[in-house]
Amino acid sequence: MEKLMWVRLTIFIVLFGSKVSNIAIAQTTNAAAFPAVFAFGDSIFDTGNNNNLMTMSKCNFPPYGRDYYGGKATGRFGNGRVLSDLITSALGVKDTLPAFLNPSLTSQDLVTGVCFASGGSGFDDMTANAQGAVLTMGQQLNYFQQYITKLRGIVGNERAADIISKALFIISSGNNDVAFAYSFTPRHFLPFNVYSNMLVSAGQNFLKSLYQLGARHVWVLSTLPLGCLPAARSTMGGPLRVCVDFENGLAAQYNNMLQQGLATVKGSLPDYDIRFVDVYTPMLRLIQNPFQSGFVNVWTGCCGTGTFEMGPSCNTFTLQCPSTASYFFWDVAHPTERAYQATLAQVLQTHNYDLNSYNISQTLHPFNVSTLSFNY
Repeated sequence: MEKLMWVRLTIFIVLFGSKVSNIAIAQTTNAAAFPAVFAFGDSIFDTGNNNNLMTMSKCNFPPYGRDYYGGKATGRFGNGRVLSDLITSALGVKDTLPAFLNPSLTSQDLVTGVCFASGGSGFDDMTANAQGAVLTMGQQLNYFQQYITKLRGIVGNERAADIISKALFIISSGNNDVAFAYSFTPRHFLPFNVYSNMLVSAGQNFLKSLYQLGARHVWVLSTLPLGCLPAARSTMGGPLRVCVDFENGLAAQYNNMLQQGLATVKGSLPDYDIRFVDVYTPMLRLIQNPFQSGFVNVWTGCCGTGTFEMGPSCNTFTLQCPSTASYFFWDVAHPTERAYQATLAQVLQTHNYDLNSYNISQTLHPFNVSTLSFNY
């Protein structure tokens, strides 16, 4: 049990943080099905909201961002763009999704969407509160309400309501709840199914609040395969650093309950387009069959030894791999941009998007989308 708790603690420590000092680099000129994208949740989406918060969950320093535009450490927990950026780009909205707390936001940034996610957050407020100033989901929702006021001031009430009703809302939450809060807060005394029900209920309430504020199109992501993170492999994966089945089992159990909970909300609000987006399965497939997608290393991070390096311990003095192209993970918990691209390709294919369309093919570059095959 002690080893399992260390697994979750290590995973937790690496699942958040970021800073953004640069906002959307470029916008596509193609008309988008969604006029804007809004992201909520944790470090899988956070593009810099934690930078100026009183928390240690930050990564606004090299070598983070070494493959980002200009090689700049923006606060994204990875070597380049994170999944919220890539989703926004693939849908033809803009190339990157700026953080709402970035003081350099422009009016145009606000009109086409922003990120409210905060590294280390979760559906359980205790998950964020245990780390100091990390934004809870409720605080993220409050910032979205402030955003609405700003948007109305820019485009007027009628157009603001239209943008929000047609925009895509994306949510990534639950990773830190399962990996950290369930072991290192009083939540550990609850049976896991009871705790998962609490998380799902909180998620349902969050979705209902978004609906009341005008949202009509939402993607809710599953957790990552938490037992396959380098942090988990290092503590319980043995000398071969295999995936930790127990940790993956908890994540899978929560994901199943989340999917059912989303169906309940959708059933009660017929005009609410809610999609459960499974990233657990495509990531697990890629990790179990790495060579088919060009990955060579799926068990350590590019930064460091793959045992503990994340945040301040992943710095300019830390040994780094020469190229991230063959690495699935950047640090001990966060995928590389290329891993996110391969995952997103499977997600979009599952949801019947044309991978050969201009915006998607450009977003997934340098993958040759015409040759991608995920029939593992």
